[in-house]
Amino acid sequence: MKEFNVNGSIVSIALFADVSNSRELLDSIQAGTLETEVALLNASLIPDIFPVLAAAYNALIAKSRATLKTRTLHSELVYNYSGSKHITESLKRCGISDKTTYILAVYFGSSNEQMKGLEKVIKGKLIDLEELEARADRVQILKHYKITSQELAISSLSDSITCRIAVRDAL
Repeated sequence: MKEFNVNGSIVSIALFADVSNSRELLDSIQAGTLETEVALLNASLIPDIFPVLAAAYNALIAKSRATLKTRTLHSELVYNYSGSKHITESLKRCGISDKTTYILAVYFGSSNEQMKGLEKVIKGKLIDLEELEARADRVQILKHYKITSQELAISSLSDSITCRIAVRDAL
């Protein structure tokens, strides 16, 4: 678990593998009954932490301007990470599903106690964020973001995703 300062807010991020209760987590999120409000992303679509921080920044800016497109700051982060302008599709594609076993949990303004509580809610193994790149599903990422080999010849996968997140609203 690591903490980052994004635009003056603390963003805590934890990576879980071998998660066995994703159906329960998804049901709790949809019902609004999850103990700790948190963004849960399909970690196989995340090659690096930097695009997640860019999505977090966009979510914080939208909240400060009262222009959130989703109901919560945490769902806004998932929406921003997807790069799509379709909210439902974004949440389905980049959020968790009932079969997700590899989850990145992101929390805004958390305390250590809240993140420890999250470790009890998510039934999986907490692993180091450094494992993101090795575990990323490169084929799915390329397909989802429509990244070409020509683009990868001059840029990294992480930079390509970050660029799409940054310019989505301008397109």
